[in-house]
Amino acid sequence: MMRIGICYDLKSDYLAQGYSEEDAAEFDAEVTIDAIFDALASLGWEPVKIGGIKKLAAALVAGERWDAVFNFCEGMYGLAREAQVPTLLDAYRIPYVFSDALTMALTLDKAMTKHVVRSQGVPTAGFALIEKPSDIARIDLPFPLFLKPVAEGSGKGVNAKSKVSDKKALAATAKELLRKFHQPVLVETFLSGREFTVGITGTGEDARVLGVTEIVPLAGWVGDGYGLENKSEGWEERVTIKSVTNLPEAKRAAAVALAAWRALRCRDGGRIDIRCDGNGKPHFIEVNPIAGMRPDHSDLCLIANYEGLTYSELINRIMSSFLKRHPALAPGRRVAA
Repeated sequence: MMRIGICYDLKSDYLAQGYSEEDAAEFDAEVTIDAIFDALASLGWEPVKIGGIKKLAAALVAGERWDAVFNFCEGMYGLAREAQVPTLLDAYRIPYVFSDALTMALTLDKAMTKHVVRSQGVPTAGFALIEKPSDIARIDLPFPLFLKPVAEGSGKGVNAKSKVSDKKALAATAKELLRKFHQPVLVETFLSGREFTVGITGTGEDARVLGVTEIVPLAGWVGDGYGLENKSEGWEERVTIKSVTNLPEAKRAAAVALAAWRALRCRDGGRIDIRCDGNGKPHFIEVNPIAGMRPDHSDLCLIANYEGLTYSELINRIMSSFLKRHPALAPGRRVAA
């Protein structure tokens, strides 16, 4: 039986160390890791819980090895933190699920990601980067604008102040984000249309759209973006997530997402966010190559549910993509189409 390690950052571990709920917003609950463990076991693997990068490093130095690793680590420090585990595994020549270190480092930086997808003809909103307060005066994009940290996930830094309509508000929000997150601020032309989440499984030309959902604000919605407050516990009172896979607008959004996925060389499974402008044209917002996997809660899992897939079937699709790159790891195993 093939041994597969599971790398992850556990939210409760970081909270116990004194980090705030916002600091640990991207990290996972025990229920998620248990679900991944059980799904891998049901598919014939021998799963082993490893934990974060420090535990992975210690295990490797101690001589422990696995046939593969299900890499679910977000990391805590550095603008390339999501690339740390893939880089370490590459050094030890251990194959892993999901994207490689280059893609992980690139896609955490929203500005660099937009440069790449735009160069490949994928539509994305006009943007600029504020690295220091003196850059604010150089922003010449038309208002309204939307601001967020360049390298955060889970809606961190996105709130009621993110959309700005004049230079005063631009300066205030930008300075607050620079101070709080200690990283550049992405400034984008605000897209006023519908917002879609596109689930994707597979790699390269084999990549396929799993399904599409629409983010529909309710009365409790905060601000003008799908930020941390709108995604946190009790989100059902703030937003409805509707299955819209077969709608013409969703199909156009899916085509943009799939083009971005391939341009960024993402692998196995993940999620891309798309938002439309006032004319209904879909634009790439950002990609999550390590999408949330909490059953009945995370966007990718909700999409799978809407498309009639069980949690194990979703994991099987992800693992089937991985095994197409590493067929020797599963001799005799039938790889899903």
